[in-house]
Amino acid sequence: MKRVLSASVLNAIRDAFPDDDRELEAFQLRYERYAGQLFDGVRAVYPDAEDLEERLLEVLLHAWHERPADLKRLDSQRLLSPDWLQTPDVIGYVAYADRFADTLAGVLEKVEYIEELGARYFHLMPLLKPRRAPNDGGYAVQDYRSVREDLGSMHDLSRLAKRLRRSNISLCLDLVLNHVAREHEWAERARRGEAKYQRYFHMFADRTLPDQYERTLPEVFPDFAPGNFTFDDESGQWVWTTFNSYQWDLDWSNPDVFLEFADLILFLANRGVEVFRLDAIAFIWKRMGTDCQNQPEVHAITQALRAVTRIVAPAVAFKAEAIVAPQQLLFYLGRGAHHGKVSDLAYHNSLMVQIWSSLASRDIRLFEAALKAFPPKPTNTTWGMYVRCHDDIGWAISDEDAAKVGVTGEGHRRFLSDFYSSEFPGSFARGLVFQHNPRTGDRRISGSGASLAGLEIALERGDEHEVHLALERLMLAHAIVLGFGGVPLLYMGDELAMLNDYGYVDVPEHAEDNRWVHRPHMDWARAELRHDETTIAGRMYQGLKRLIEARRNTPHFHAAVESRVIDSPNPHVLMLERVHPLGTLVATYNFSEHAQALPSWPLHARGLSDALDRITRERRVLGETLVLPPYGRAWLTPFEDASTRW
Repeated sequence: MKRVLSASVLNAIRDAFPDDDRELEAFQLRYERYAGQLFDGVRAVYPDAEDLEERLLEVLLHAWHERPADLKRLDSQRLLSPDWLQTPDVIGYVAYADRFADTLAGVLEKVEYIEELGARYFHLMPLLKPRRAPNDGGYAVQDYRSVREDLGSMHDLSRLAKRLRRSNISLCLDLVLNHVAREHEWAERARRGEAKYQRYFHMFADRTLPDQYERTLPEVFPDFAPGNFTFDDESGQWVWTTFNSYQWDLDWSNPDVFLEFADLILFLANRGVEVFRLDAIAFIWKRMGTDCQNQPEVHAITQALRAVTRIVAPAVAFKAEAIVAPQQLLFYLGRGAHHGKVSDLAYHNSLMVQIWSSLASRDIRLFEAALKAFPPKPTNTTWGMYVRCHDDIGWAISDEDAAKVGVTGEGHRRFLSDFYSSEFPGSFARGLVFQHNPRTGDRRISGSGASLAGLEIALERGDEHEVHLALERLMLAHAIVLGFGGVPLLYMGDELAMLNDYGYVDVPEHAEDNRWVHRPHMDWARAELRHDETTIAGRMYQGLKRLIEARRNTPHFHAAVESRVIDSPNPHVLMLERVHPLGTLVATYNFSEHAQALPSWPLHARGLSDALDRITRERRVLGETLVLPPYGRAWLTPFEDASTRW
């Protein structure tokens, strides 16, 4: 809703553009358009901050004047194409900069590799200056305005972003919202006793309140960071530290913290960052008697920060790193008053979990139940889907979904942990248990996509058939991610079927964190084999390239359309449909190492008696059954519709 601006605000805006009527009009129009969303969010959280509008306006105007001309042109393009993150040609690639190419200058030299793969979104894992190790893989940020010295400089980051823009590739960076390193300037000044900066954190003179909070707080890293509070010797106070003792939780109830991050986001946006991964966003608001996650204020704050970027840098998008239950996840894309006004993108963690669950069980009924539990998302938002990421796999299997298919949530979670740590008889997987919590029985799993899919064990045994099945499992998983509708996020090395890297134990700062087993350095010698399909790397890479190309040529994968479950007559075969104006697409996925016959009547009922398989580009005239080979996949659309052909 357009906001009527006060005379003082209008005057301040006019004074900021004394000689440029076009810039004045552009800023004023955007401010009028999004100020309502901005201050609806701000006032919900900071009702008593009387001078906040004036202070925010100063931040916005400064960032506007600093924004480079080429980024302002990108802003105009994105305003004309608000669905830029939803189109089928948007493929993401995720890597650690130093693991991909040592430095930002090295990454710059490898941009053509990203282009060749077909990515249009490049997420470089934490590269803002962290504290010295240990630093939680870079998520303990010491300075948001500097790059890690070993990677380069902020100038190098801007150069890389500009080069990526020339290839229509959007740079995504992590923005850690919940905490900063204890060495951050704010924390240093708080430790020295500066009252202003002590209010940036949750600091307590004794354990009275921390003990009350602890009654309902979970532990994120029970093995090496038990509890949620740490005593700081220098200040003589207890500090809230959800993740690690060296990561100090910020107090977002302080409007000064909001202003700091509004300014930081615009600073980084003006260096060319187009997507911000909002790290640990679920944790930023604290409330006694709760688990201090997913509180309503989180969504009001996100809406306000998003409005800040819509005014100054509308080319920017937000991705919520909220690994939460499905009933909570939709709030990060916007529900109720926040519908479609918070993050543009959120991780579909459940999809990843269910892919691995069904690969282990060879049964898709739990997958169906989990997807049915998701309500529709706002049509202007999208999912980020992935087979693997930099983190461990937590078995987010709800007891309710498990009960619907006749198993127990606890029993199935135990089965999955056993299966993917090779403890279950006959398992094809090679993974490591991460953060075993004896109190809850929780055992998360680390491992590369290829090792979890069975390639490592197959190669050890010299079994070519098992090698083939392992690659087919990994290809099936990527086909689901590419065919779900959203932004598929391909994790570095999976395109080459890279295995676990056990050398992490030789690096002191990594040795206690086995997630580094699936964070290897890029194997560029292996990458040289990517065009040779007689090699494992070539088979995986070329197969994935064909899937990406098929997706790019299939308009049915626009993210405004939902993937919906079709009750499958075969418990090994997942069926999803996408009802698009160009016709219905049905995706079929065989989770068994055996060929499966799927009765064709659900396909006939959707006009697919004569179908085009978008993956193979072949016509399929369907009789009574569709036969899928082991781990087979098909994306079927009506053949007679000429507009769906290549």
